[in-house]
Amino acid sequence: MSRSIGLDFGTTNSAIASASDGQVQLTRFPLGPKTTETFRSVLYFDPEEIGPDRRPLSIAGPEAIEAYLQADGHGRLLQSLKSYLASRLFKATHVYGHKFTLEALIGLIARDLRRFALAQFGELPERVVVGRPVRFVGGREDDSEVDGSSEAEIEAYALGRLSHALRLGGFPSVVFEYEPVAAAFHYESRLARDELVLIADFGGGTSDFCLMRVGPGVRARGRTRQDILGTEGVALAGDAFDSRIIAHLIAPLLGKGSHYLSQGKRMPVPPWLYLRLARWHHMSFLKSRETMSLLDDIVRHAERPTAIAALIHLIDKDLGYRLYQAVERAKVELSSAPHSRVVFRDGPLVLDEPVSRSDFESWIAPELLAIEQAVTTLLDKTQVRPEEVDAVFTTGGSSLVPAVQRIFARRFGEERLRSGGELTSVASGLALCGA
Repeated sequence: MSRSIGLDFGTTNSAIASASDGQVQLTRFPLGPKTTETFRSVLYFDPEEIGPDRRPLSIAGPEAIEAYLQADGHGRLLQSLKSYLASRLFKATHVYGHKFTLEALIGLIARDLRRFALAQFGELPERVVVGRPVRFVGGREDDSEVDGSSEAEIEAYALGRLSHALRLGGFPSVVFEYEPVAAAFHYESRLARDELVLIADFGGGTSDFCLMRVGPGVRARGRTRQDILGTEGVALAGDAFDSRIIAHLIAPLLGKGSHYLSQGKRMPVPPWLYLRLARWHHMSFLKSRETMSLLDDIVRHAERPTAIAALIHLIDKDLGYRLYQAVERAKVELSSAPHSRVVFRDGPLVLDEPVSRSDFESWIAPELLAIEQAVTTLLDKTQVRPEEVDAVFTTGGSSLVPAVQRIFARRFGEERLRSGGELTSVASGLALCGA
């Protein structure tokens, strides 16, 4: 029996699927007494779990989250590692005195993904089809102005690092496919007629788009690359939405915009602290000796010492993931209700803040505009008119945000919108690509 494997390594969630004779199965991962088809792209290091080589041992995925929560914030939780692939500024980090390259960290996640797939499917083929965004997050805005990297060089650098990481994780042969193209294969599997479909895939770090001809007729005549009319992408998505809630609702309660006295001068609390705070994958880096010393000095002379003390507690206790959960819950609730609350309590950090859908949509207006412009660019460069598009398939967690849905409803009509498999469609499609 011929089997193909598709791996969707995501910023927030990952999934791995198998396709055989046109049937797709998703790998299931333990989640307490149940199982789940998604694997959180996180690593947890317990300071007391040491390997024979004296290096700290890691846990990945849902089990990492469980271990982190049970440890009450002790240990090191690393997340959103995919967001660093295109950045030359992040080569490695130290975990309890030991150096880990970015590729090694991602390889640890890939190793556990492969372990669960092996347990479910038995022997795996050597080749795996892996998703990639149209544009990687973190390259141009971080370092291209420093070294003059072109777009193509940034993409090649990120793909090279991801290939190396996956080899370290036990996948010897990797073939890449655009994530929205993979989602098109998933969508096609339920079609009875041919369509020109616009795929809109919203991940944690990127929003990717593809115009593609799909359907039984396309498969029967033999698919070619010409059936992919064009792709487009923008390096923002769900994480950017979350960061807006942090910046507008949470950061002011933690001292953003306040002042402290330094050598008799009234100084602003450094804004860069809150820029780090608003990016999940940067939050853990605030827990450095230099930053904590700075905050200890600020809190002693702060105009709002209670707010700064709460910020120190958040960083010192590694509560970023729990705060993320609270923000994520509120964001999800706003997809079906006009109002929600961000509720989070731990020691001196007490949050119970109302948030409205209208406020949230005003905060993410720049991201919504960038998404709409990316769709316009795709239509313009493919010379496809909106009325020529038979359907729009939206997938990924942020596709459920009503303001995102309205972008496509306005241009293509609500009757042409399709959705489904928000967290697993790319993995399923990648497996079908391989088949």
